[in-house]
Amino acid sequence: MSRAFLRDDAEGEMPRRNYGLPPRDDPDFDRAAAQALLEAARVSETQLAERATGYYWGEPKLKPFVEQMLAEAERVGDDRLEQVARRFLK
Repeated sequence: MSRAFLRDDAEGEMPRRNYGLPPRDDPDFDRAAAQALLEAARVSETQLAERATGYYWGEPKLKPFVEQMLAEAERVGDDRLEQVARRFLK
């Protein structure tokens, strides 16, 4: 590949995505962070959501929120959300 198409300084650089997270001191931040992680996993962008939320995949503090989202996904038949929620809870 031609070096004209490569950026030497691009290593580790990832596009920014707006997850619409509330401020960290907002009582709803953890719920929004859990939702951001699951939605990012839906499209294989978990690392971006981890950076945005400050939480890693499988964070125990977020599991109650993910359990609620799993129940809702089962209720409405959202197979992909159900799949990523189950993966988070393992």
